[in-house]
Amino acid sequence: MTLELRELHPTFAAEAGPLDLRDIESEEVLESIREGMDRYAVLVFRDQRLSNEEQLAFATRLDGELHRKTGSAVLQKSRFGDEALTDVSNVGPDGGLLESESRKRLYSLANRLWHTDASFQDPRGRYSMLAALVVPEVAADTEFADMRTAWDTLPEATKASLEGLRVHHSIAYSRQTLGFEFSEEERDRLKGAVHPLVLTNPRNGRRSLYLASHASRILDRPVPDGRLLLRDLVEHATRPELVYRHSWRNGDFVIWDNRATMHRARPFEDTAHRREMRRVTTLDVGDPARVAQPA
Repeated sequence: MTLELRELHPTFAAEAGPLDLRDIESEEVLESIREGMDRYAVLVFRDQRLSNEEQLAFATRLDGELHRKTGSAVLQKSRFGDEALTDVSNVGPDGGLLESESRKRLYSLANRLWHTDASFQDPRGRYSMLAALVVPEVAADTEFADMRTAWDTLPEATKASLEGLRVHHSIAYSRQTLGFEFSEEERDRLKGAVHPLVLTNPRNGRRSLYLASHASRILDRPVPDGRLLLRDLVEHATRPELVYRHSWRNGDFVIWDNRATMHRARPFEDTAHRREMRRVTTLDVGDPARVAQPA
């Protein structure tokens, strides 16, 4: 079956179909999905019904090695038995809604900050794949920011000043900005990682800014007001014309490229409305696919 794409935003994001991802094993079809990711950075698949095992298997077929050193794994073990499957839900192990002061809920509040999955690890995250199992009756949207167009629209002098800079990313840093407290042992396990401020997709040559709430400081050389610069770049990248807002439906399966986007959850009354989602993230190591030449 052939992949069809329909644009959802002028610069990125597309609805993809009519595939049942559980059945996709053809390298030709998998490559067409990767090419769609190269072009749009966010793909929305509707009416998908993957089990946990099927989601893990599809992610491996599409992009290889899975991210298992998640930040949430430092706090508690996955209730699904595999740390690659992140519980993006507001329910506890007993199936009940989390209390307002639950440590898991307080930790998850930082998902409302603009972020990139697994930027605090080395190797960093590449694709994230989020499956919506239970969507509340109220709006509980996710916003995505186009970091490629954010780079493209910077003044040339600013681009030149950013070349070669590296940034330290820390999930402990982003959560501590909201007052979340880690134990000494947890902090020791969340040292963070260093990545370039500007990335290039080796498949198509597109460049993008790589930063978000996990970005704690600029390294390598003195940069006046470095933390303010990072905030200014996030503000530049999240102008309304660069943001796609996704309204979830049950069965949605959204894939995004963490090297080319930031995202954030929008708030809803999470102590009153159930929302259950599962996320898998792949690591930016090697490339299981052929290298496409820039158009």
